[in-house]
Amino acid sequence: MTTDELQRRVEAELTGAQIEVTTDGYYFNIVAVSDAFVGKRPVQRQQMVYSGINDLIADGSLHAVNIQTYTSEEFSGKELENQGG
Repeated sequence: MTTDELQRRVEAELTGAQIEVTTDGYYFNIVAVSDAFVGKRPVQRQQMVYSGINDLIADGSLHAVNIQTYTSEEFSGKELENQGG
């Protein structure tokens, strides 16, 4: 599993979202910024991200994931690492 593959899968689930996936070789970190998260509880937001990768977790391809979710407003003033931050 590469960061690009994981990013494409999450982007397919959250159309229009800004997604960043990084790894230290073991843990994958996903940062997702989307207005689809407005009004959602943290668990609901994570479920939205997981929906694109559940099969990878189930088959053991992916096992260590940290997910951070933000609305555009919550993320205002921050930058994703791969976009100059």
